[in-house]
Amino acid sequence: MSWATYGTFLVFAIVLVLVPGPDFAVVTKNTLAAGRRRGSWCAVGVATSNALQGSAAAAGLGALIVRSQPLFQAIKWAGVAYLAFLGVQALRSAWVGRYPPLDEDRDALPGQALAGWRQGFLSNITNPKVLAFYLAVLPQFVGYAGSLGVLLLFALSHAVLSLTYLLILVRALHRARRVLSRRAVRRSLDAGTGTALLGFSVRLAAERAT
Repeated sequence: MSWATYGTFLVFAIVLVLVPGPDFAVVTKNTLAAGRRRGSWCAVGVATSNALQGSAAAAGLGALIVRSQPLFQAIKWAGVAYLAFLGVQALRSAWVGRYPPLDEDRDALPGQALAGWRQGFLSNITNPKVLAFYLAVLPQFVGYAGSLGVLLLFALSHAVLSLTYLLILVRALHRARRVLSRRAVRRSLDAGTGTALLGFSVRLAAERAT
């Protein structure tokens, strides 16, 4: 491995991280629903799953999961169901349109950190495309004979980049929260987020294993 190769991978990873996907939608939903603390822990949950799946791919376990079609399909459909559940929650919130005043921030309530982490982790760990990404992309940069240490470096670098971007997103959303928390704006955002999550769920359901 050369530093030039590593730099190329980082640029590639940054581009992928910036493309909005289920992680973006889930972190946005949690930040707007309960504030910066919960949104940040949601981002940590996503990064934890990225690190876990990247490590599994580097150690060779990811390939075994992908080759085991029943297990791979179970993960896929769990992801479909979970994204759909979150999407319906957001759409229901938009339909009801009842939001606590900003000074009644639920971010300080017990359990918000765990709830945010859980949603971020589950939304990412049940997305088989994440594991497939590591299995398909890492060998392109380090080869199929790359050492475990190098593979882990690349995989964990992607997880760190993802966490950094999502924390920046959380900070930006939190700063704009006074405007974004207006009832009409919030209903529109919940409707958009819910629609996006349902769209990701349908797209994941329609994809065929390769």
